[in-house]
Order: sequence, then C-alpha cells, then structure tokens
Amino acid sequence: MTEDHPALAVLQQLDTRNIASSAHLFAEDAVWHYSNPNLPDLNGDYVGPAGISTFFANLAEKSQGTFQIEPVSATPVGPELVVVQSRNTLTLEAQIITVDVVVVWRVVEGRIQEVWDIVPSQPTEIKHVGD
Repeated sequence: MTEDHPALAVLQQLDTRNIASSAHLFAEDAVWHYSNPNLPDLNGDYVGPAGISTFFANLAEKSQGTFQIEPVSATPVGPELVVVQSRNTLTLEAQIITVDVVVVWRVVEGRIQEVWDIVPSQPTEIKHVGD
C-alpha cells in the first residue's frame, strides 16, 4: 500500500459511522452501488452524500447498530481507483454474520465519485448470538 497515494489519503478521512461528517469527501453526484444477495432490499444505487448517508442509516437500522468494518487491505490502482478488502460483521435475526467484502473506490480531484460495494452470496462465517 502506498500511503501517499492521493485517493488513499481521501479514504483515510472517511467515517462510515458518520457519513454526515464525511459528506465533504463525496462529489455532489457521487454514486454508491450496493449489491448483496442476502440483503436485497438494500441493493441499488445511492446518489450524493444524502443518498449515501441514507444507505448507511438503513444498514445500521437493519443490523440494530451492529454493522462494523474491519479493513484488511487497500491497493491503489492507477490515479483514481482504490480496491479495499474488508471483513464486515453485523447481526441479523440472532445471527452474527461475517463477510469478506471488496469495495472499489473511484476518487476524482480529491472527492469520492463512485463506489462499487460488492458482497458475495456466501458469508465467511455465521454464529448464533450467545455462541
């Protein structure tokens, strides 16, 4: 990982638990593409900082505030893209679900322009609450 890559510098400022405080990092017409076969009601495109904030609020509500992101790696690709691997955890219907995720970020002129949030159909791990 190249720490002085400009797109990485933008992503290091992002707080996904408080998108409103990070709204300045997003272009006004930024698009967050979300695809998760296990949460089909959240699938779709979320536009602009307000739309992206709504996505994270809906995810927090659905998971009763348990959604957590653990970054694993971030790899810049050319001047605009960063591929981030993370391990995400959330609780749904008395199950603690862990999923390895890949998110591709496109950063243009210091602002997040587009994000592809790709979640596989099979979770990495499922535990029952209380196990």
